Amino acid sequence: MLKNYRIITIIPSYNEQGKTVKVVEKMPLNIVDEVLVINDGSSDNTRQEIEKTGKATIIQNEKQMGIGFAIRRGLEYALKKNYDIIVVMAGNGKDNPSEIPRLVKPIVEQDYDYVQGSRYLKGGEYGKMPLHRTIVTRVYPFLVRLLYAKKITDGTNGFRAYKASILKDKRINLHQEWLRECLEYYLSIKVIQLKYKITEAPVSKLYPQGLKYKQYSKVKPSRFIKRLKPLFFLRFGIKK
Repeated sequence: MLKNYRIITIIPSYNEQGKTVKVVEKMPLNIVDEVLVINDGSSDNTRQEIEKTGKATIIQNEKQMGIGFAIRRGLEYALKKNYDIIVVMAGNGKDNPSEIPRLVKPIVEQDYDYVQGSRYLKGGEYGKMPLHRTIVTRVYPFLVRLLYAKKITDGTNGFRAYKASILKDKRINLHQEWLRECLEYYLSIKVIQLKYKITEAPVSKLYPQGLKYKQYSKVKPSRFIKRLKPLFFLRFGIKK
C-alpha cells in the first residue's frame, strides 16, 4: 500500500561528517522515493561524503542558517516535487531510518495528517540522555497538555512525518523570521491548534555514550530552550 504514496525524507545537517552519510546509507529506498539532505553551511566533508553515495539529493546553504530554515527549504522542495508524505529526521545518527514505516503507516492506513515519533511510547527507546534533555523532553508534553489540552508523550523529537497537503494550509505560515530555529516546534503546535488528525508512533532516539555533549550535539542547552517559544507564542497569540 505504501507504493501508492510518494515519500521523501528530509535530513538537515550541519558539520555531521561521518554521521549523515551513515543515515543516508541506511535509508530504506524500497519505501522512500527520495532522500534530501539540507547541508546547512557545513565546513567539514559532510557534503562530499553524501555525494559519493549517489543516494541523496543535496541542497546547499552557503552559510549556516539554522535548522528551521534548513527544514523549510526541504519542505518547499517536497511540495514543489508533489510528494505525498514528508519524513523529517536528524542527520546526526540518533534516529533509525529503518523505523520510517512506523511513522508513515498511520498516514497511509488511518489517514492521519501528522505523526510524531515518540521515544517514550511502548516500543520506543531512548537510553541515557543528558540531564537537561531528559528534563525538557518530559516537561514539554506536560506543557502541551496544560496549554492545549492535548495528551502527548514526546513533542521535541525531530523524527516525524507529515501529510504534505497540510503545508498548503494558509493558516500555517512557515516563512516567519522567528522560526529560523524553532520551525519544527511551531508546526507541531500549529497542527494541534488547527485540529488536524495527529498521533504518535514509537521510535528510537539514542544518544552516544562516553562522549561529551558538544561532541554529538550542536544545540547548546540555552539554545534548545529557545526552540520552545512556539508553545507560548501561539497559545497567547503573540505570534501566528
